[in-house]
Amino acid sequence: MRARRTLAFFVFACCVLAVALKSRTAEVRRGDWTISKSDEAGKVEFSLIEHHHGGQSNHQSDWPMSAFQGVDFSKAGRQDVRFTISRDAGKLNCEGFLNDGEGAGLFHFEPNPEFTRQMDSLGFSVDEEKQYAMAIQDVSYDFARQMKSEHLSDLDTDKLIAFRIFGVNHEFIQQLRAEGLKANDSDRLVAFRIHGVSPEMVHSVRQAGYSPDEDTLVAMRIHGATPEWMAQIKQRGYDHIDLEQLIAFRIHGVSPEFIGKVQGLGYAHPDPDQLIAMRIHNVTPEYISDMKSRGIHDLSIDQLVNMRIHGID
Repeated sequence: MRARRTLAFFVFACCVLAVALKSRTAEVRRGDWTISKSDEAGKVEFSLIEHHHGGQSNHQSDWPMSAFQGVDFSKAGRQDVRFTISRDAGKLNCEGFLNDGEGAGLFHFEPNPEFTRQMDSLGFSVDEEKQYAMAIQDVSYDFARQMKSEHLSDLDTDKLIAFRIFGVNHEFIQQLRAEGLKANDSDRLVAFRIHGVSPEMVHSVRQAGYSPDEDTLVAMRIHGATPEWMAQIKQRGYDHIDLEQLIAFRIHGVSPEFIGKVQGLGYAHPDPDQLIAMRIHNVTPEYISDMKSRGIHDLSIDQLVNMRIHGID
């Protein structure tokens, strides 16, 4: 009787172990990869299409050829390839083929079992999804430590991943700080990269005599109030006008060309707010010329705007 119970327990334990191993196998992240030529020298376009939990996710970006150890991209014709991309978060084990430096194959992700614990000791919580993303984006221990040493607000795991995607690093942060910005808000740093607020842009704007805050810099980039465009406005006689007015110029279409046409009609230097009002109420150079052709001369900007507001065409 005791032998039967022991045997039954052994069979049950084997079944549990088999189910656990099957479940573990089912949880392996896997998918397809493709490699194609990149426009950037020394790089290839690497795509990962991952199949997981009945869905799929895509990642595509330019990777340095040096990341694919053992792969000869210069080899002509077809070749079978096996390569492993090793990151602190885990390994991407790939196999497939290349034909004249381009090809496709399969991959599976082998997570580093120590990664979650190590990142948690640095103050960053990592789940299965984030660990895979951190492997792809190469969020390493060193990068996490470095970003933590920058004393940034709202820094978490998602921000680390976003930093790697958009290129926020130690050098970028230090260059911004050298231009007089605090550069300590994680969300703004990502916004800077997304919208193109560079250290060079900040330097140019400050050289022009402005001291914009970080939100104004982002607004300038969103609406296209670049240093180059500001220089064109300056050539029309509008030097060092308020940045909020410059942004309003871009929003409402007060361009150097528009200013030039208005000035050509005898309005030497309209106030910036008048120029904005003209665009809002559709007081165009053509409208002014039409009024003059009817014998209506010497109207002020304010009078022209009022005529438009009251429907006098």
